Amino acid sequence: MALQGPEELGEQVEEPEDLDDQDASSISPAEEITLPPGPGGDEEPEEALLLPWDRFSTWLHCICVVGFDLELGQAVEVRQRHPVWGWGGKTSICYLSFPDSNSGCLGDTQFCFRFRQGSNRKTSLGCFLENTDRDAPPCLKRDQGHYYGYVYFRQVRDKSLKRGYFQKSLLLISKLPYVTFFHSLLKIMAPEYFEKQEPCLEAACNDIDRWPSPHPGRILTLPIMGVVIKVRIPTSYDKPGTSQLVQSTQTDSQVSIVLPTIHEVDLFRCFYPVFFHIQMLWELVLLGEALVVMAPSPAESSDTVLALVSCISPLRYCSDFRPYFTIHDSEFKEYTTRTQAPPSVILGVTNPFFAKTLQHWPHIIRIGDMKQAGEMAKQMKVKKLKNLKTLDSKPGVYTAYKPYLNKDEEIIKQLQKGVQQKRPSPAQNAILRRYFLELTQSFIIPLERYVASLMPLQKSISPWKAPPQLRPFIQQDFMKTLEKAGPQLTSRLKGDWIGLYRNFLKSPNFDGWFRNRRREMTQKLEALHLEALCEEDLQQRIQQHSEVETVDLVLKLKDKLIQAEKEQLPVRPGTVAKLRAHIEAVILSLPEDLQGILHKPSTP
Repeated sequence: MALQGPEELGEQVEEPEDLDDQDASSISPAEEITLPPGPGGDEEPEEALLLPWDRFSTWLHCICVVGFDLELGQAVEVRQRHPVWGWGGKTSICYLSFPDSNSGCLGDTQFCFRFRQGSNRKTSLGCFLENTDRDAPPCLKRDQGHYYGYVYFRQVRDKSLKRGYFQKSLLLISKLPYVTFFHSLLKIMAPEYFEKQEPCLEAACNDIDRWPSPHPGRILTLPIMGVVIKVRIPTSYDKPGTSQLVQSTQTDSQVSIVLPTIHEVDLFRCFYPVFFHIQMLWELVLLGEALVVMAPSPAESSDTVLALVSCISPLRYCSDFRPYFTIHDSEFKEYTTRTQAPPSVILGVTNPFFAKTLQHWPHIIRIGDMKQAGEMAKQMKVKKLKNLKTLDSKPGVYTAYKPYLNKDEEIIKQLQKGVQQKRPSPAQNAILRRYFLELTQSFIIPLERYVASLMPLQKSISPWKAPPQLRPFIQQDFMKTLEKAGPQLTSRLKGDWIGLYRNFLKSPNFDGWFRNRRREMTQKLEALHLEALCEEDLQQRIQQHSEVETVDLVLKLKDKLIQAEKEQLPVRPGTVAKLRAHIEAVILSLPEDLQGILHKPSTP
């Protein structure tokens, strides 16, 4: 039974947070719901102001059930909360929620996909989500332009159905890239749903709407359908390469599941079929090269794409990536055209049709069935693209790319030795993750050092002048620093590091990284300027100026105050309160008629 008719599902939704849309789900009306403080800790002041379903919206955008209809094909049967289509994306989401027919996925399968957000959609809870995003590490910040779809697909024989199979997917759509967490959540929700149907989803939605927000740094206990999950959301202040393990305590008698990570995939398992080429793959991802992963199932496709994206952590991958991509995707024509060079994107595909359609792509990774970590992988040479004719081609990496860095034989030997000695998979994963982290850090440290030198000296900051500007990034100057302060100080690898940097500086990953660093440094300059203003004796200064100049000063100080609060400038504790007190003291020194005007809140 569907909760909505097809014509309602296709409507354009301008305001996702529209709580008056009672047709949006079959859940109890908002006025009947009372929201207790979240179980993850004391309630934040801003959380106390959240409306019903706002808590739900900080975690999920909506929950859908996609079934197979003999006449319609894949179709949305049930939807809880806000739809995310309306621009023709519903059909694409339906196809993305099912494996390709050639995958032969019997039983239960989990995977994820990623799709574009409609350009005419508004973001709900924007200000609140900005606050929770502020302390998140780069890889866990919400993607403003895309949604993630997390799928639990079940296909079992059923003679009572005309098709002979029961085929259905439970789909969670979210802005959050918490892959491990949402897959764990689906393992709890989906089997219950397939047994008890819609009432079960209603109960799950009500549980989620009582969760605290996913604030970085907090350890959260999240009850869902009689099970309690305990997780910690990482922060940007965590030391890279370390995980703040969530420890069980004696008071956790109700906790059923403790998740050590919310987002990390098993790198070793994902790269195992091609781990002789991990260093080359790291370079391709770093440079934002067009990559396609051809895999036998959506689970292997999505895991491998996510592993590739995460291998350059803590650097954020700034190009597009699609863990599972189908011929029905709205970007199919855009990404398969031969009239221009392939875009900077990583695609994960399973349909054999792509072997022909994407044959012109420069780098193709063919993944066979993922073996258990106990089996030895055979060393495979990099193959020429012309040898790739169909998806039946042998597993391997098909490319003409020549790596800039010499191959690191030590990591290969270390991983091979682990396989021979039957080292546990989590240990192999930790070794590989540490290797990628150290490689990325060795690469990025010289860039961080040079960009830090672009910051003006603190003594050049005057409270009565505009904050100084950052010096420009000059490629030639940066390259000169590599001779004495390059990656050779921290990495044993030899090779053409200069060539690698030169290409990286042209990539979307550099552009995204530098934009973020420039914004952080500009905010730091604004914060230092604000602190300098707070140390000034404003009373003495206004005595030397006219009323008009004093009013002008108050308006400028108010603008600084608004900026500090809106952008969350990294000022010392008490600075904002001190500035507010300064503004009040200056206003009180003016005539009463001006005081009344200046005390009025400024209009946005």
